[in-house]
Amino acid sequence: MSVKKIEIMDTTLRDGEQTSSVSFSASEKLTIAILLLEELKVDRIEIASARVSEGEFQAVKEITNWAAEHDYLDKVEVLSFVDNGISINWMVEAGAKVQNLLTKGSLNHLTHQLKKTSSQHFKEISEVIKLGQDKGVVTNVYLEDWSNGMRNSKAYVYEFLDFLATQPIKRIMLPDTLGVLTPEESYAFVKEIKDTYPNLHFDFHGHNDYDLGVANVMSALQAGADGLHLTINGMGERAGNAPMSSTIAVINDFMPELTTGVNEKMLYTVCKLVENFSGVVIPSNKPIIGANVFTQTAGIHADGDNKNNLYFSDLMPERFGRKRQYALGKSSGKANIQKNLQQLGLQLNDEDLKKVTQRIIELGDKKQVVTKEDLPYIISDVLDRTYEEKIKVNSYVLTHSKGLKPSTTVSLTIEDETFEENAQGDGQFDAFMNAIRSVFKRKGTILPDLIDYAVRIPPGSRSDALCETIITWKYPEKEFKTRGLDSDQTVSAIKATEKMLNIVVN
Repeated sequence: MSVKKIEIMDTTLRDGEQTSSVSFSASEKLTIAILLLEELKVDRIEIASARVSEGEFQAVKEITNWAAEHDYLDKVEVLSFVDNGISINWMVEAGAKVQNLLTKGSLNHLTHQLKKTSSQHFKEISEVIKLGQDKGVVTNVYLEDWSNGMRNSKAYVYEFLDFLATQPIKRIMLPDTLGVLTPEESYAFVKEIKDTYPNLHFDFHGHNDYDLGVANVMSALQAGADGLHLTINGMGERAGNAPMSSTIAVINDFMPELTTGVNEKMLYTVCKLVENFSGVVIPSNKPIIGANVFTQTAGIHADGDNKNNLYFSDLMPERFGRKRQYALGKSSGKANIQKNLQQLGLQLNDEDLKKVTQRIIELGDKKQVVTKEDLPYIISDVLDRTYEEKIKVNSYVLTHSKGLKPSTTVSLTIEDETFEENAQGDGQFDAFMNAIRSVFKRKGTILPDLIDYAVRIPPGSRSDALCETIITWKYPEKEFKTRGLDSDQTVSAIKATEKMLNIVVN
């Protein structure tokens, strides 16, 4: 079977930048352009619209300077307009050599926006193409609103294509400008055109207004499209464009008769960089690149993976430079936890694993985020409880007001007797300790001195991460440590103190 190479043109820096509130700086554009061409290895990039601004001009100039030095200049394209050569002069001054000329692909746009006849439009287009040719600029032609043109004014589209077939252009680009096509229409329209003009190169440019961008791309490719226009993270006006990541995965997995030059292992890295530069957050459930798409949550899925990878598919995360994860929370089973322990190089016996599982479920019920990095802290917290629980801190109120000493009211049960005490201190935890000491003084029990207090959070954690407090206690004859775990630092210290109290009375 012969394999057809599909050209991939990335238009993140032009069409993608039309995402609401997104504007890349010149240095960001250059960084993204380099990554797209050298690391992701797309065939072409569309980097700007001509005549937009001085900042856009400088950005294009920086990219074309770099591209000329690295033999990529023929892969760098700029959107231009039928404007008597103003766009071409702008491009030439900026160092660009390929124009994507925006023209009208539907009679509706031609009649109501330009208010011209087809012959007038074609004459002006031919003049711009000739001017470009004279100045060493290669021309590709966009048929704006082509999808509606095929629906409502097909005769005009074919008149236009007959004209373009006579022109010295390299590619004809078929945009579903408003994202209105169905997969059936995408196939039928592209096939009809390819059958009529088999020797012309046609790109398909899909938008995602009905969430059909990738499906339409598949249909266009099956119909014979020669190239695709895609954006990183599906960025673009309104609902965006067909996304690079999903499209490449679909081609690689479901279309063996086609190939691209895109390096899918770099997809995630480039997508995350564009996320950071654009400020547009990737949805956690976005296929291929979302935070959760390679995360198993249900315990039964992790168990199935342990028993012959039952929940694996061809979408292996390693293909995209990622790793499979097993979420920890209220849906976790022992298998989820075992998978995370394996990744950390830890082992637990069945009894301890059961205790840790129960603790993670409790944390999940409280909607606390539990990560793999939290596991060692949870294990040390759970396995630290080698005593009979005779003392329980029932409730407490911690107050801190400007100009007033912090105070605590605490309710404490010692065996079957409940005590309530209030105290002040230099801080909230100091006030809590003073209240506890008052209760035990009444009971005739001397508590150990606190000689060290350390707080740790897992590396890379967020502000809502679990926090481990380790307190060292000292009697004249010995010292010992207790640990507490919670998302609140003071609460984790109180939990460590509760453990100390139980050790003292046992």
